[in-house]
Amino acid sequence: MRTIIKNIKENYKLVIGVLIFGILLGWLIFPSSSSSQMSDSAEIHEGHDHESEDPTTWTCSMHPQIKQDKPGDCPICGMDLIPLESMGSEDENFEPNEVMMSESAAKIAEIQTTEVIKGNPEREIFLQGKVASDERKMAELTARFGGRIEKLYVSFTGEKVKKGEKLASIYSPELVTAQRELIEAVSLKETRPAIYEAAKAKLKLCDLSDQQIKQIEEQGEPKSYFDVLSPITGTVMKRYVSLGDYIKVGSPLFMVTDLSSVWVMFDAYEDDIPWIKKGDKIEFTVQSVPGKQYEANVSFIDPFINPKTRTANVRVEINNVGDRLKPEMFAKGKLYSQIAGNTNQLIIPKSSVLWTGKRAVVYVKVPERENPTFIYREIVLGPQAGDSYLVEKGLSEGEEIATNGVFKIDASAQLEGKMSMMNPGGGKVSTGHDHDENGHSDQNMASPDHAMFEVGGACEMCKDRIEKTALSIEGVASAEWSTKDHILHLSYDSKEVDLDKIHKTIADAGHDTEKVKAPDSVYNDLPGCCLYERLSYDKTSESISTSDFFVDGACGMCKNRIEKAALSVNGVKEANWNQETKKLQVTVNKGLDIMEIHKAVANVGHDTKKIKADDDIYEALHSCCHYRDDH
Repeated sequence: MRTIIKNIKENYKLVIGVLIFGILLGWLIFPSSSSSQMSDSAEIHEGHDHESEDPTTWTCSMHPQIKQDKPGDCPICGMDLIPLESMGSEDENFEPNEVMMSESAAKIAEIQTTEVIKGNPEREIFLQGKVASDERKMAELTARFGGRIEKLYVSFTGEKVKKGEKLASIYSPELVTAQRELIEAVSLKETRPAIYEAAKAKLKLCDLSDQQIKQIEEQGEPKSYFDVLSPITGTVMKRYVSLGDYIKVGSPLFMVTDLSSVWVMFDAYEDDIPWIKKGDKIEFTVQSVPGKQYEANVSFIDPFINPKTRTANVRVEINNVGDRLKPEMFAKGKLYSQIAGNTNQLIIPKSSVLWTGKRAVVYVKVPERENPTFIYREIVLGPQAGDSYLVEKGLSEGEEIATNGVFKIDASAQLEGKMSMMNPGGGKVSTGHDHDENGHSDQNMASPDHAMFEVGGACEMCKDRIEKTALSIEGVASAEWSTKDHILHLSYDSKEVDLDKIHKTIADAGHDTEKVKAPDSVYNDLPGCCLYERLSYDKTSESISTSDFFVDGACGMCKNRIEKAALSVNGVKEANWNQETKKLQVTVNKGLDIMEIHKAVANVGHDTKKIKADDDIYEALHSCCHYRDDH
């Protein structure tokens, strides 16, 4: 013991150093339990505060209508419930219909936005028309006195004549008598001038000139034949008489037209008219003069709409050099114009609009939100301008709207029971099976079916009647009928209503559909402007079917090429390629192998769902037709 104490005294510095080192090492390895307990207590306390302030909602990924305040299993499918991100905000101005997305979710959904701007929108309008005679340069000659056609100098329609040239000679006993009266009145000119003037006026009423009357006075003998002279230089458009015909006063003789300048009358649909104004330039071509492009300015816009075609005439005037343009020739025109009477309009891209046929919907980005947040808004659209719409009401300059991924935002709004395109009043929309107490299920329409078919009609009144009739059917979400191609586009729930019922209901309202003819009694009771050309029905319709599939393309030239290729296949009745959806819809004889259409389309350079076009054929397409991503 003494030895140990002695050693400690001799080495006390070393002992003290080891002791201090040991204490420090122990503190580092084993921290204070009290501090740890305090920290744990604080964390637990914070957790309780957070849970009480912002409780977590749990839902099922397959059945989002299931929501509860604690974890567990889905009562429908048994899957584990997952936490639903809170849509809450500390902002006092937070609206319940706001749809919030995380940054990562917005990227995955490829959400893109654009700012609402004002500008001078331009539109390219394609017009169909015909060449017509200038009505101001037409002369119709009628008989001013009765008689017989003794000589005919114009032997056929289309003959060219000059002003003052003889067209025919007429023998008129009535005119011979009137000349004799004048000759007798000449001797009374000094004593009884009234009789002379009356005889002279009678001949003037018969279209005799002062020179002809003077010649009769000087010769003192009545003329037996009188010539019909052309009042203008032009072309004889119509000849109403033949040699030896007897005519009465007022009978038509000839029509002469000056074709040195002509009109071209284009048909403009109602939705094109706001874009067309006097002075706009139209470029057009005619089939009979290939390679020649004409230009002329709009000189007149018809103030009336044709009740049958629902179009208005737009007129241009052009010099007809060499008489190359002939009346009734077909013309294809193109017009670039800004909307008439407006210079500064709100413009938004077409891709930003969800269109139901009755309502136009956009999603506006809510400013000053930490995460991308959008809110539903209904707007009033003006005319379409190419890939854009003009906005009449509902948006302001500078607001930001979604232009890509709009359907995904709308789907999120539906799932969360907020206002959406299919649910304008808000409320939860089921995407799964809603089970009641008895275990029965009820599926609401979250992803509607789509259909399109022809419906006979003629005017805007027809459009309103067809759409209202379709929308009156339970299960139909939207309906839009086109006055141009008479195609009805539908969104409906096939579990609630079948297409046959929709066809029959529309037909019962007086409008023929592809499948059902309207009752004659109902059709005949429609207003006059609604009496459309009836659809034809034959026995072969039972052996016809429709189909659609994906075909890639880029432009109008592609559309023409694809449809021609499809129609070249024996058994294809109709073909229509949609540039936006890239779907080719065909009407074919039942039994036709659809692969034949795939092959025909691929052979002209367009990839289909099943066949890729040959690279050499694709490369030979016009540059505007290159649709593949590597170009």
